[in-house]
Amino acid sequence: MSQSHTSRTASPASFIALLPLFLFLSLFIGAGLYFQSQDVDYAFYQLPSVIAILPAIVLALILSKQKLNQAIETFIAGIGHSNIIAMCLIYLLAGAFAAVAKATGGVDATVALGLSFIPSNLLLPGFFVIAAFIATAMGTSMGTIAAVAPVAVGIADQAQIDAALMAGAVMSGALFGDNLSIISDTTIAATRTQGCEMKDKFRENLVFAIPAALLTLVAFTLAGQGQTALAEQALAAQDIDLIKVLPYITILILAVAGLNVFLVLGLGIVLAGAVGLLNPEYSVILLGNDIYAGFSNMQEIFILSMLVGGLAALMQQRGGLAFVSQFIERAIDRFSHSEATQSPRAAEFGMAAIVAGTNTCVANNTVSIVVTGDIAKSLATKHGVSPKRAASVLDIFACIIQGLIPHGAQALLVAATFSITPLVAIANAWYCMILAVVACVIVYLRPRS
Repeated sequence: MSQSHTSRTASPASFIALLPLFLFLSLFIGAGLYFQSQDVDYAFYQLPSVIAILPAIVLALILSKQKLNQAIETFIAGIGHSNIIAMCLIYLLAGAFAAVAKATGGVDATVALGLSFIPSNLLLPGFFVIAAFIATAMGTSMGTIAAVAPVAVGIADQAQIDAALMAGAVMSGALFGDNLSIISDTTIAATRTQGCEMKDKFRENLVFAIPAALLTLVAFTLAGQGQTALAEQALAAQDIDLIKVLPYITILILAVAGLNVFLVLGLGIVLAGAVGLLNPEYSVILLGNDIYAGFSNMQEIFILSMLVGGLAALMQQRGGLAFVSQFIERAIDRFSHSEATQSPRAAEFGMAAIVAGTNTCVANNTVSIVVTGDIAKSLATKHGVSPKRAASVLDIFACIIQGLIPHGAQALLVAATFSITPLVAIANAWYCMILAVVACVIVYLRPRS
């Protein structure tokens, strides 16, 4: 989310310029902690983020050294930046595809197909794989958990598998796929802010995700599988419809092949809709309503991305982003022993720390990437980190934190579905824990290109 759109020279580095961001985080986190103390479900989502950011925008306008009209122009320019607009359009298309594919039975068919290939003694790693595939195709961990978790609850209950372990398997797979998916909102945010191709970031992410996923599969395989005979009875009840799985497979192939993401999502919507129209009870009107429902599902992140873009422009113009960048630069210089070999490594750890800290506060991996994107791009440019690697580091570490915070939407949803606490849910999200170790090792040891 580069804010080079403004022609006005930014002010010198200033901590004061960051106060609007702190106000936003304070309101959002403070409200969450308050509602949590009152035992309100989904406490951190009671105050919508798009409302919590409004006072921060007002404060940013007040703190701006520009005249009010000029400050408003800077804010609007930030909202209208090409990266922000492209990001928002992709959000809409991704939401539409996910909604249509789910409404036409694609999710249920994919789960049934996956279960048909799973031996009854490998249900835990099997559900990890199913959730991973669906999340990679749909681009949403929340949508995947909502679709897969109810099935997993029933299977776990019939096969006498520990609910916490099954919840961890589903959540782990959902976050793996969401992080890797080319149409995920986190991928969209990371690639647009860093200026790289989605297919390049996808390949970069594989370096981190595949080793962590394999280790996770081993861990869930060794965790125990419940009663085999009961599991076989549960699996026998699943119906399979291969045609409904085709939209997912198609967009995965087209996206990995490097086709334009707008075209990939457009074709995905058309294909999912065509599959639905094979059913006489599904009509073009219902298809249109499902597409609109998908748009509506993306409303919050759509609006928030635009408002964050405007806020970032105001903070950059006032010198706030320069202050953060200089602070991290000093930390990088302190830990860099050889400019040629250590600086890029330290810069990547710096990006990881920024996005991880932000995501811990806002409990939204996409928002954390959008908020820290400018700073990460500045660090990457100065220290020779390629755009695809910077995008991958942002996405990987945001994913790690998202799966390890009890106030994250994923932990809250899976906990509610499995009737466990969010703390128990994150304690069994083994993929995120393993990914954290794998990612740190790779960042430290992997050669720079």
